[in-house]
Order: sequence, then C-alpha cells, then structure tokens
Amino acid sequence: MDLDLSSEQQEFQKTVRAFVDDAIRPNAERWDEAHELPMDAVKQMADLGLFGLPFPEEYGGSGADFLTLCLAIEELARVDSSLAITLEAAVGLGAMPVWQFGTEDQRQQYLPPLATGEALAGFGLTEPGGGSDAGATKTTARLENGEWVINGSKSFITNSGTPITKFVTVTAVTDSPGGKKEISAIIVPVGTPGFVVGKSYRKMGWWHSDTHELSFSDVRVPEENLLGDRGEGFRNFLKILDDGRIAIAALAVGLAQGCVDECVKYSQERTAFGQQIGSFQAIQFKIADMAMKTELARSAYHRAAWLKEQGRPYKKEAAMAKLYASEIAVDCARDAVQVHGGYGYIEDFPVCRHFRDSKILEIGEGTSEVMRILIARELGLPQS
Repeated sequence: MDLDLSSEQQEFQKTVRAFVDDAIRPNAERWDEAHELPMDAVKQMADLGLFGLPFPEEYGGSGADFLTLCLAIEELARVDSSLAITLEAAVGLGAMPVWQFGTEDQRQQYLPPLATGEALAGFGLTEPGGGSDAGATKTTARLENGEWVINGSKSFITNSGTPITKFVTVTAVTDSPGGKKEISAIIVPVGTPGFVVGKSYRKMGWWHSDTHELSFSDVRVPEENLLGDRGEGFRNFLKILDDGRIAIAALAVGLAQGCVDECVKYSQERTAFGQQIGSFQAIQFKIADMAMKTELARSAYHRAAWLKEQGRPYKKEAAMAKLYASEIAVDCARDAVQVHGGYGYIEDFPVCRHFRDSKILEIGEGTSEVMRILIARELGLPQS
C-alpha cells in the first residue's frame, strides 16, 4: 500500500482546499444561522465537479477513484460539515445506488444530472420506528396493473427536499408470491401524487443540511422504477453503507482536523498569565492528542478506501474506520471547545459548530454500537 497520495490527488486536494477557504469559510456561519442549504454553494461545488467524481465520464462524471471523493468530503468538513454531508449523501446515497444497481436505461436517465450537480437525490431507508433495525421496514409497495403502489413513511432523509431534488429511492416491503417478506428499492420522483416531503427537522447540528421526513400515501410509480432486483433492496443498500462508512470516516477526520487547526491558531493568539496559552503543557498535550487521533483516523479510512479500490474485502475495515473516526471527532470537538474556554461556547467561533456537528457522526450510517457488532461478526464471534 502506497501511503502517498498521487500527484493528481494532491493537486485536487489543494484545489478543493482553496475553494473551501475562499468560498465556504467566510460564509459557513451565516449559512448555519439561516438553517437552509445554500444552493449557490451547491452550484459552486457542482461547477468544481465534486458530485460526479466516482462516476464514468459517459454519465457526466470524471472517473476518479473513491479515495478522491473522500478527500473532497474531508476538505469540506474541515470548515462546513453540512456541505460535506450534502456531498457525501448526494454521491453515496443518491447517485451510487443507481450506478451500482440500476439498469442502463436508469443510468442514462438519472445519473447525468446527478453527476453534474444539476439535481440531487435521496435514499429513504430509515423509518420513524426503525433506525438500526432497518430490516424491520414497514413501508409497503404492491404491484398493481404495472405500477408500484407505495404506502408508508421515512425519517431523517438527506437531500430530500431541496429545490433541485429529483427523486428519492425508497426501500419497501414487496411480498413475494410465496408470502416471504422481501425488501425492494424503488425510485419515486419528486412531485408524484401522494409523495409528501415534511418540514425540516430542528437538529442539534448540520443546521444547513437538508433533512426531512417523507410520507407516501398510495403513491404510484411505473413498475420499471424498481432499482435492482426485486427483493434485493435491503441487501444492496447494506453494500452501499459499507462505502458510506468510509466516506463518513473521511467527514469525521475533516471535522477533527478543523478542530486541530482552530486550536493551534487560537492557542497562538490567546494569552493568559502573560504568555500564549499554547506554551502551557496542558494545552500542548491536549492539541497533540487531538492531532494524533486525527492522523490515525485518516490512516484508517485511507486503508479502507485502498482495500475497496483493490477489490479486496473491506467491510471490517470500513466499520473500524467509521467507528474510530466518529468517536475521535467527538473527542476532538469537545477538547477544542475546552481549549477555547468560554469562547468555545460562543457561535462566533467555528469549534462551537464543530461540537454540535460531531455527535451525529456516532449515529448516522450505522451507530457506534452497530459498528462494534459488525466488527465482532467479521472476527468470527458468535451472533447474539
């Protein structure tokens, strides 16, 4: 495994970092206060080609590897986790299922606008009564006269209510003729009668990420909107989550790195007892630990991404990277607030936002508890 980024990846990383520092950093606090996804920023991200990174050029993408996408997510999260999760969900949850499991007609129809950032899509898995127990799906879809008739609801669905959201792929129970429960994935275009996007959630963090509850009441879509094989929707989405966990680890590393950067800067500016607080060992040790954890988490997600690109098993490594990175992100955000003292509790300072944004990383795309279960299972331990 080569630990160095390629020259192309290094140049790309510099480009994204410059974009983040010039266009995102000056506005992140204002966008957060508005509690609304800034579509101008989404357009700028699209112009930079971020939404099409892992997809072939024939569908509007750039054919980059998965690590390159993760680098973009990390750079965004250094400053703005809401935009970082917008990118991660748009690519990993909105477009990737179409690329991996869609028919050629579906790819031709849906992928180009997603890859160019002209459109966004969401994936409806989580339901009000089932988060970690995603297999307990209650949303149903029955086949009637060549149409799927969908009823149910979904919760916490990212990118589901933006002005450019075109569809949401939902998992639903589609009972087989034998009566055995099966879960399938179905594409539901925005504007379909009976498909209602609820109001935005009042969240602890990710204030300007777009997140909604969705409801479906006798929603009818054509039979050909089935994404992947019938009955394979849940299994396919678990494959999508393996990739998503690497990307969330990258997001967590970006947030942690942002905390380190802010603490180094603040400790050189802030004085107490006649000297810079960065000269105190208590502060030095805290920041050193933050930097160490961040670098270890970065190595973990880089390795998981490398295994994926090599076509080797990576489920365990993805879970480990996501688990460790998300937990150290929370640690780093908490310690960053402590380093800043009272100012860390004030919204004018980025570490306050990082602290609010960090907690969801231990929950979304697999809780820390579920990650430990997956790791134990991959180690061959007996299932409970």
